[in-house]
Amino acid sequence: MKTRFTFLVYLITCLSVGVLSAQEIPIEHLVMKLNANKQESSKTILKNEIAGIDVKHITLTGGVNKKEDLKDGYKYIYIFIKGQGSVVADRKKYKLEPETIFLPNSVNNVSLSVSKNDTLHFLKIASELTEQDLLDLKEFPKENTNQVYFAKFTDCEAYTEPIKSLNTVSRTVLPNKYIPRIAMGTVETTGPDKVDPHEHAMLEQLFLGLTDNQVMVFADDAKVKFPAYSLLHIPLGSSHSVKVDKGKKMYYMWMDFFLDKEGEEWLKTHKAIDKYESDNE
Repeated sequence: MKTRFTFLVYLITCLSVGVLSAQEIPIEHLVMKLNANKQESSKTILKNEIAGIDVKHITLTGGVNKKEDLKDGYKYIYIFIKGQGSVVADRKKYKLEPETIFLPNSVNNVSLSVSKNDTLHFLKIASELTEQDLLDLKEFPKENTNQVYFAKFTDCEAYTEPIKSLNTVSRTVLPNKYIPRIAMGTVETTGPDKVDPHEHAMLEQLFLGLTDNQVMVFADDAKVKFPAYSLLHIPLGSSHSVKVDKGKKMYYMWMDFFLDKEGEEWLKTHKAIDKYESDNE
């Protein structure tokens, strides 16, 4: 009887460890199909993973015109990942296409519309501002905070980093000093390739899988398949890396949420590529 009880305890322990291991790299796959009877949907992704950060996957169908609800005390980031449409901010119209970023900044009058017979998918990220954030915003360049920020990923500044191969194309999609303690960028390459193991205890990080992304992400002893249109959270302070096999694509967006502004020194490891040099490679 005692032997059976000991075996049962051992079995339960093993199963518990297995469940914990599976949860070490939190990941959520975006639902890219909308029910036929619905024109829009909104779902919180990786709820409560990062303090002060709320991420919603929003889907709108053609014909929908939606006025955005932007609350005081927050800054908002829109990441458009699939579909066509337009955004109007303070009476100026911007064309939406996959892999563009939009920050309303100080503009409160914002509305979205979707191209006919299309479906628009995007992430709406809300960052709750701390008292220190509000003070820091006053020191940021006025052109960074008073005007709309809108960019297509492929038009953004390229950079190199020691942990990545020379074949990798990295871009800074959202530089720091637009929204306190936040920066974002993309990583793109074809396998076989990898991003070497590294750690950054000064920031929380999300990865968003972009078109055709098909890689494996490692964090300490855990690993998880990371496909396109999924969002994962790198465990804080973990040694993490990314690997892509031969013939497959690595293409994801990193989102850095720094614990404090001093942590932004990490971004100095990104060395901007001279535009002339990049155009003539």
